[in-house]
Amino acid sequence: MGKRILVWFRNDLRLHDNEMLTEAIAKSDEILPVYFFDPRHFEKTAYFTSKTGLLRTRFLVESVTSLRDSFKKLNGNILVLTGKPEELLPELALRYDIAEVYHHREVASEETLLSSKVEDLLWKQKLNLKHFIGHTLYNKEDLPFPVKDIPDVFTQFKKKTERDAVVKPCFLTPQSIQFVEVADWGQIPEAEELLPLADFSLLAKGNDFKGGEQEGLTHLYNYLHTSENLELTAAMAKKVDVISTLSPWLSLGCLSPREVYWKIKEAERIHGSKPFYSQIVLGLLWRDYYRFMFKKYGNAFFRTGGFGKEEVDTPPVQVNDSIALQNWKEGKTDQPLVNEYMQELKNTGFISNQGRQLVATYLIHELNVLWILGAWYFEEVLVDYCPASNWGNWASIAGVGNDAKLNGNFDFEKQLKNLVPKRTFSLLADS
Repeated sequence: MGKRILVWFRNDLRLHDNEMLTEAIAKSDEILPVYFFDPRHFEKTAYFTSKTGLLRTRFLVESVTSLRDSFKKLNGNILVLTGKPEELLPELALRYDIAEVYHHREVASEETLLSSKVEDLLWKQKLNLKHFIGHTLYNKEDLPFPVKDIPDVFTQFKKKTERDAVVKPCFLTPQSIQFVEVADWGQIPEAEELLPLADFSLLAKGNDFKGGEQEGLTHLYNYLHTSENLELTAAMAKKVDVISTLSPWLSLGCLSPREVYWKIKEAERIHGSKPFYSQIVLGLLWRDYYRFMFKKYGNAFFRTGGFGKEEVDTPPVQVNDSIALQNWKEGKTDQPLVNEYMQELKNTGFISNQGRQLVATYLIHELNVLWILGAWYFEEVLVDYCPASNWGNWASIAGVGNDAKLNGNFDFEKQLKNLVPKRTFSLLADS
């Protein structure tokens, strides 16, 4: 029996541009792909929300199913288990005589703590947990500054990164893989099984976003090559906001940021430079910025006082499920546009970046509701949720973020004027 590497998939549900998978194939005789449906991800929180809502859960299930289908086309599969990774991984490593475990490193506290637990347990078995970083457009080692010195001001980060860093080419999609032989690869649970108490009527409203790598690649191609936005001039683009909705596939790693970037470059060679192409790259940079800020500062983004003077951990005060909060969630406020966005969010799991800023500004500065309650609700309902972008944005709107130029720069009445009657742009609405 040759060397076997277990490939632990998390928010990296793709074959294309996947360094972790590429290296595992190159360094082993056989690989064992594994995905865990961790029950903790579907529990209730202390903030009147579920950890993961029904629409995001469905998107996740579809994405794991798509990855399984991709492996099946290569005469393999992915082992799917329900349970806590730190409890199951060590046993799997023993059962299948695993030599090493590969996974992608995350930046938020829960995810990094889980990695540390697994690493410690595997180390007791004299096994290495190898970390990869595959969620950003720019690798941290390619930035023109160490993480601790990354500028807090986004405009400075953007200027220096675009000037001095290089976007690396994508890793090739594997064409052949040798898999560990497994008798039972496990069943992928349905969303209803993971969230038995959820409101299933949401699933009957249609599926605005279907999870999976192939869906993401198809959406990207269509948007870049067949979109009506190809006809927009620079002058027109200033008057109209464009929406591409790539963020759901980026959030679970069904799409690689670098794949998006290089596909834009291909599209530019065909169609010429287009205003909305640069908006997509800007969105990718925002995603990178917040991930690197989480790497730099960690849990400060989860404190209600954020980077302000009140450096206290969440929750610093008694939180309550107020009528104002409930009306906001249900889209039953005194503001019609806020209501429209909130109802759209509930029904589809998605609203544009400008829409998110508007409803967050209204909750915090007009209704005077504690901002973390809005952030927790977004974590439940957003189909494109990712911790860094969500909590980074909410902290900025609350005035407790790390970028001083963003803090306190959100005026509700001004946003209302800017949003009506424009279409909304959100390539990467979670950024």
